[in-house]
Amino acid sequence: MLCAAIDIGSNTTRVLVAEPQEGQLRKVMEQRAYTRIGKASQHNGAIDADKVAELAEVVATQVRLAEEVGAEAIRTVATAAIREAANRQEVVAEIARVAGVEGEVLSEHEEGRLAFIGATKTLGHPVEGDVAVVDVGGGSSEVVVGSVTEGVRSVHSFKIGSGSLADDFLSNDPPSPAEIRAVRDHIADFFEGIEFEQPDQAVAVGGSATSLRTLVGAALEYETLERAIRVLTGDPILEVAKRFELDPRRVRILPTGVLLLEKLSELLGQPLQIGKGGLREGVILDLLNGATNGAARVLAA
Repeated sequence: MLCAAIDIGSNTTRVLVAEPQEGQLRKVMEQRAYTRIGKASQHNGAIDADKVAELAEVVATQVRLAEEVGAEAIRTVATAAIREAANRQEVVAEIARVAGVEGEVLSEHEEGRLAFIGATKTLGHPVEGDVAVVDVGGGSSEVVVGSVTEGVRSVHSFKIGSGSLADDFLSNDPPSPAEIRAVRDHIADFFEGIEFEQPDQAVAVGGSATSLRTLVGAALEYETLERAIRVLTGDPILEVAKRFELDPRRVRILPTGVLLLEKLSELLGQPLQIGKGGLREGVILDLLNGATNGAARVLAA
């Protein structure tokens, strides 16, 4: 069965179409749009009307792309930016009107559960012991701890993300050493006194982590994260983007994502391995298992 997941995040809106193959997921198509709805909130906490209209059109396009490659079911989920928006009901209604799909606003726990499934089920090797899944998004960051056998035990969601930090602290191109120090100090203050149970291994998912694979490889240890910061702050955004074939909009917010990953790795007491799957893969695995809660659009044959 070919399934599609559309993930509306604070930075990007992404679609993934995949099908099961030999115990893993085979990706058929994926596409992303930088919608940055986390930056479009008005002072009253509502997402502005122009951005809502743009988002609905993006989702409609991604639904059409999924249908064109033969997706039999489509599930559209939204995370922190819409979950916290004062006008989230209006946003969901506009998506339904324009794109013809129900935008399911995930709770923090459900978002964490799906990211955990997507990360642990797609690593390509057996996962033993306790696992922490770290997902640094544009407007929030999640740490989910559990095991493959027992499932999720705890979900920690924090209102701090790569996009919001970049907007608040980074104005130079490339970021200055003083700006990086300010971000690092702010992150340290934010997580002061926070402790996690110590897992046997930790997996990083989300846009910040997957973009780092191109820069430093699949293992995110202290030395590689520090090297990533040096690379990202050594040249202007457009030069870094061209050299590593990354979108400049991702490169702009990547330094703050790296600093968040660095701090969370420190708190967990484990280096981070970059996962092959995350929230979207978890959504598709749920679809394949029939656990949709009626939120998926099933297409007629």
